[in-house]
Amino acid sequence: MRRMEQKALRRRLLPPDNELIRGLEDSLLNISLNASSLSVKTNYIHSLAFNLNCTFAGLSLNSATQEEAYQAQARHAMQFPAVLTRGACKNRARDLRLICIYFSNSYFFKSDVDTPLLNNYVLGAQLGREHVENLSEPINISFWHNHSLVPLGAPLFPSHLCSSVAKDYIPTCVFWKKGASQNYWGGWSPEGCRTEQPSSSQVLCRCNHLTYFAVLMQLSPVSTKLPEKLLNTLTSISIVGCSVSIVASLLTIVLHFHDRKQNNATTRIHINLHVSVLLLNVAFLLSPVLASPSVPSAACTALAAILHWALLSCFTWMVIEGFNLYILLGRVYNVYFRRYVLKLCVVGWGAPTFLVLLVLAIKSSVYGPYTIPISDSQGNSTGLQNQSMCWVRSPTVHAVLVMGYGGLTCLLNLVVLVWVQRLLCRLRAREKVLGTRACQDTVTVLGLTVLLGTTWALGFFSFGVFLLPQLFLFTIFNSLHGFFLFLWFCYQKCHSETEAKSEMETFSSSRQRSSLIS
Repeated sequence: MRRMEQKALRRRLLPPDNELIRGLEDSLLNISLNASSLSVKTNYIHSLAFNLNCTFAGLSLNSATQEEAYQAQARHAMQFPAVLTRGACKNRARDLRLICIYFSNSYFFKSDVDTPLLNNYVLGAQLGREHVENLSEPINISFWHNHSLVPLGAPLFPSHLCSSVAKDYIPTCVFWKKGASQNYWGGWSPEGCRTEQPSSSQVLCRCNHLTYFAVLMQLSPVSTKLPEKLLNTLTSISIVGCSVSIVASLLTIVLHFHDRKQNNATTRIHINLHVSVLLLNVAFLLSPVLASPSVPSAACTALAAILHWALLSCFTWMVIEGFNLYILLGRVYNVYFRRYVLKLCVVGWGAPTFLVLLVLAIKSSVYGPYTIPISDSQGNSTGLQNQSMCWVRSPTVHAVLVMGYGGLTCLLNLVVLVWVQRLLCRLRAREKVLGTRACQDTVTVLGLTVLLGTTWALGFFSFGVFLLPQLFLFTIFNSLHGFFLFLWFCYQKCHSETEAKSEMETFSSSRQRSSLIS
């Protein structure tokens, strides 16, 4: 009881952080200004107030004008667009008060997330009593720093080197969301903010609302800086390979529809796999284009979600190929399933759609522009030349729904592939035939390796001496996946035609013998 009384007394003597900040905001909004602006500065807080009107043309603030050496090294800036006052002036014209509060200490912004802030800075802005959100032009908040930063997520084709150097950080632009925490008066949220890195020493936050902003710093276990020459080589291989695969997939789909004689369940499964590979390659080639800063962030978010959906669909149809192969070879009798292909389509396309929509519903900021930092031959960062793509930005989603999903796919299909290899060896030993049969079995296993997508398992060998070969083999095999499937289709078609021809010759020769005997 006495302890509860002490806590209540402390709350009365020491007001909560939100009341202190609210009191500071009220003072800046109500103070009379003889000039157009006011600046008040303490050791940890720098407050600014501006009188605006409906002819507002934009405003840029930069701490680089200050004389302190620390501020010059870790400076910040805010740019307000002309549309800032458009909502407030839409119904009635009146004078407005813009206040900006810079905190060089995050004491007042304690949250459940135990993650440091970049430079320990919190930058806030408020336009009178208005609730400013969903601006057509973003507010740009820049933080300059001397930290070693890496972006969120990982690229689709792992064309980057992972060294063992630690103490790199992943920056994320966030805003203070009131009432987002049960233990504190708010919490950090990335909603409505887009993180960019124009250079190796700058983090740019593009946000569509007014509040308090900061950059969360999550410790990255490794450095993902990629040598420029290696990135250019792998990028060229990916572009050429995906382009060839697109043409090959289109040709294969057309040939499948043209050949109506083999319109069975297996053929339909193959067509769905080719469609998923086609969508994956198209989305991957479009990804760097829509990651440009000139493109709306919503377009990049949508393409990143489509790219993730296409990848999950491709993995799912690979598992379906393995399941269908087991049904054909392992269960000779009672293999009929009612509406077999329809059920497989529900799984093949429905499961990835459900997972991606679930991620979007929980947190749409998971998808967006992903920046690949590169370095020169001396290992120095060349942030101005960084390349971007639309992809998954959350390490958790990437670990579970990319690496985990793909790893499970590879594991299941590797089991099927080993089982098929043992089955072929038993048949070969039973028939005691080598030479041509062994060569055919080798081609069959190689074709099934591509069909089941087991080459994606190369993505799990990103360590030690395997790293550099894995980068090139993974990029070559999986960017040319559609082309290899086309070769497998051609081999199967030629093989079936050869068998049909040999059966016809056998049948015709037997008829000739029977006619001669008779």
